[in-house]
Amino acid sequence: MLRWLVNLLKMPEAPNIENLDEVHSTLFHREIIKKKPFLKKLYLEYYNIFKENVQDVPKGFKIELGSGGGFLKEIITDVITSDVLDVSGVDKVFSAEKIPFPDESVSAFILLGTLHHIKHPDMFFSEIKRCLKLDGKVVMIEPTNSLFSRFFYKYFHHEVFDEKSNKWEIDGGGRLTDANLALPWIIFVRDREKFQKKYPALEILQVNKHTPFRWWLSGGLTTRQLVPSTSFEFFRKLEIFLTPCSNHLGSFMTIVLKKS
Repeated sequence: MLRWLVNLLKMPEAPNIENLDEVHSTLFHREIIKKKPFLKKLYLEYYNIFKENVQDVPKGFKIELGSGGGFLKEIITDVITSDVLDVSGVDKVFSAEKIPFPDESVSAFILLGTLHHIKHPDMFFSEIKRCLKLDGKVVMIEPTNSLFSRFFYKYFHHEVFDEKSNKWEIDGGGRLTDANLALPWIIFVRDREKFQKKYPALEILQVNKHTPFRWWLSGGLTTRQLVPSTSFEFFRKLEIFLTPCSNHLGSFMTIVLKKS
C-alpha cells in the first residue's frame, strides 16, 4: 500500500532509481529545485545556515562537496563547488575520499545531503582533517534518525535507512543509488564517542535536529509538492514552535565540526 502511494505521488518525469547515478538525473534535480518555490526556499534556508556558520572561519578555500544540482554559489559567492560527476556549473570533479587540495589550505567544507553517500567515511574524515586549517570548519546538513523521520525514510524514500548498521562503510559503487540515510546519525549521535576518539582534532561544535515536515511537504527531488507554495512561511513557523520536540520529530540535522 505504501509503495503504491509513493509511486502515485512520484513526478512522472522523475528519473528511475537505476538512473540516479547519471548526469541527466542531477540536471533534472537542478530543474526541480528551480520549479518548486517551496523546495527552493528550503534550500535557501539551509544555504543561509551554511553562510552563518562559516562567517568566522580563517581565510582559505571554501569547498562544497557533492554540489550536484544545487546553487550554493548564489549565497556564498566564493565557494568552490564540486561533485564526483562532471556536471555543468560545478567547478571541480573529485571524490570526497581523495581531495585535491594542499594540507591546511581549506577554511570550510560544506555538505548538503552528501555524507550519507560517502562509501568510506574514515577516508573522508582523514582528508578533511588534513586539508582544514586550524579553526576551519565542516558544516553539514544531513538526514537524522527520530521517531517521526525514521518512518518516512524507511517507507517513503528510495534510499536505504539502516539505523542498526554496525559499520560506517557503504557497499556498492553508485553515487546516489548506494547510501545509508542513517549514517550521519550513526556517526555523530550513536557512535559519537567513537568518532571523538578516532578524530580528536575534529571537535563537534553542534549536532542540531530540525525541519520535521517541510522536506516531505515539498516533495523533495522526485515527488509532487503536497502543499501550496504560499504555505511555506506557515510551516516554517510551525516547525519553530515545535523546536522543543525536535529530538522526536526532526528529519534533518545540522552538524558542525571545527579543527582544533
